[in-house]
Amino acid sequence: MIRTLFPGDAEGDLLVLAAPLSFWGGVSWETGAIINTRHPQVGEVVTGRILVVPEPVGSSSSSAVLLELIRAGRAPAAIVLGRPDAILVVACLVAREMGWPAPPVLLAPDFHGTPSGRARISGGVLEE
Repeated sequence: MIRTLFPGDAEGDLLVLAAPLSFWGGVSWETGAIINTRHPQVGEVVTGRILVVPEPVGSSSSSAVLLELIRAGRAPAAIVLGRPDAILVVACLVAREMGWPAPPVLLAPDFHGTPSGRARISGGVLEE
């Protein structure tokens, strides 16, 4: 069952993470690249992609990194989470209050999509 945590529509290439990731120390707000050297997808860029995070790693500072990505125009097109992460949703809420376009955030614990390809989110529905 897919639930909308933060509404919006998006389209982009999928980036399905193979390992847990925290935005804090894991993603560069300056480039949008995964910078955690221990992550199997280090160097991949999240900007403009539908980022599927089966196992988010919560950190209160992750919202600051995501907010900076949004402000700089380097955020993912959307974020699909395997389990809830309120900290990432907070960044989207703050961005909306600032008048910046924020990515939709979906909760899809049973997502078993392909690790690549394009997808679209429309009205809370994820279409591959």
